[in-house]
Amino acid sequence: MDPKAQSPAQNELDILEMPMEALAAYWLSIKKLMDTKRDKSLLATEMENTGERFIRHLLDAASSTLDQDLLRELASAKCQALLAEARRRLDMIRLGLTGMAQGENPRLTFIRLSGHMTPPALTEKRAFELASGLMSTVAQKDADLPVLLCVDHKQKDDRLAVKLLFYALAARRNGRQSLHEYLPHLRPSPFAEGLSMAADGFEPEFVSRHLATLRDQALGAARRKMRMATEMCLALKSGLPYDDMFRVARSFMT
Repeated sequence: MDPKAQSPAQNELDILEMPMEALAAYWLSIKKLMDTKRDKSLLATEMENTGERFIRHLLDAASSTLDQDLLRELASAKCQALLAEARRRLDMIRLGLTGMAQGENPRLTFIRLSGHMTPPALTEKRAFELASGLMSTVAQKDADLPVLLCVDHKQKDDRLAVKLLFYALAARRNGRQSLHEYLPHLRPSPFAEGLSMAADGFEPEFVSRHLATLRDQALGAARRKMRMATEMCLALKSGLPYDDMFRVARSFMT
């Protein structure tokens, strides 16, 4: 695992981050294309060109012979699997930031993170080697800091653990206030918000509770978006008119 490499998923759509309106517009645009070109192969082409896993699942289902009840059931199963993964990684981020806020020994932080990682587990020795290597790379003059410092739920477990361990080591060696220097290179995100709180000396318990709230809000919104996408996919598959698909989308919006 190379901590310097950027995960392809970082450049892809992500249903946790997409606004509800953008997701609805995505499905409506597919409907409009299919009505114009009358070509179901568009679904296969679109599936090849997106890395968003839930959308890919629905595109595949829309081009299948599955009936509506089975398609909805399978979409629910995929939703549960993806949200469980996202929850686990958001909890890794919460644990890492809470450890920084309380000045925790990075070894203890890594042990906590290990409990949330799926096999094969990253060894402590290897994790510290990679995190130390990342510290050296970040210090280089031409370092691509937005890529190197990025932390989010789309990263694989081992990459995410190494990134969090890097920040834990930086806080331990240079003090929590030193974490401020990384903030300008981070996009707005729960991690950036939590890192700012840890750097400002917020109580660890407050940091943990706040990140848990952000986690639950993100997962709840994602669940609603996945339900909407499922129903729009079913509408597309059944050949409902564009205006009726739009009505489906509006039912999930305030």
